[in-house]
Amino acid sequence: MELIDGNAVASELLEELSKKVASFQNHKPCVAFVRVGEDAASVSYVRKKEKTASKVGIESRLLIFPETITEDQLLKEISYLNQDSDVHGILVQAPLPPHMDDHKIFNHVLPEKDVDGFNATNLGLLCQENQDAFASCTPAGILELLKRTEVDITGKHVVVLGRSLIVGKPVGLLLLQKGQPGNATVTYCHSRTPDLANHTRQADILIAAIGRPLFVGRSMVKQGAIVLDVGINRIPDNTRKSGFRLVGDVNFEEVAPLTSFITPVPGGVGPMTVAMLMRNTVKAYEKSLQAGMTP
Repeated sequence: MELIDGNAVASELLEELSKKVASFQNHKPCVAFVRVGEDAASVSYVRKKEKTASKVGIESRLLIFPETITEDQLLKEISYLNQDSDVHGILVQAPLPPHMDDHKIFNHVLPEKDVDGFNATNLGLLCQENQDAFASCTPAGILELLKRTEVDITGKHVVVLGRSLIVGKPVGLLLLQKGQPGNATVTYCHSRTPDLANHTRQADILIAAIGRPLFVGRSMVKQGAIVLDVGINRIPDNTRKSGFRLVGDVNFEEVAPLTSFITPVPGGVGPMTVAMLMRNTVKAYEKSLQAGMTP
């Protein structure tokens, strides 16, 4: 069993991006973070993204709105950012309040500034294998981990456990694409899949993104499989000062001895999500230069 160190790979990628950003003349890439409400996890995630952007040399703006903001008001705020040529990327932090339509909000971000990859246009371009598309950061991070670990995906049977628009669906599309990394055979499984373990045991590469703590156990994984755990779940732990600990969707202690490669939680896929957001922001900046949009 070999551990895939997401922290190390993310640090390597961020160092590459830092050098690229340092080479830019005059203006620097700028990303705007939009946060609605005071959800503790959202506050923490956005703070981490701000710190990482600063480390890379990317400028950031943080816009915080009360949970009572109306959908129309938030759409107007996003429109201002769409029109601002100094802003190259826009990230609307999820989750949004219940009174808002997530898809409507994400689709309002201009595709060329959609560094989170949630806009319908970017998802469509991803289906077409268009290299101009912004891929969702977590799926893109998974592929980067496999690439830098030198895992040959061609012909491998990948089972994706989860079907969300944020992770499950786009990661399958990326793995299906022609070329490297890609050319995999992909099976999607989810909460309504009967005899789930029968499917997951066939996986050469298992991607767990179902959002259920410690769900994937020993009986669900075949010997020698590669397991990538996307889950980040808090479970009670009285031995910790915080009163909880973070675990993935995979029962690491049970599954790790069976695998050839596995990502831990934390320190696996998570750091790659933020790193790929920075890469998408730099990509958006470079595209704006080509289009003559950045002053």
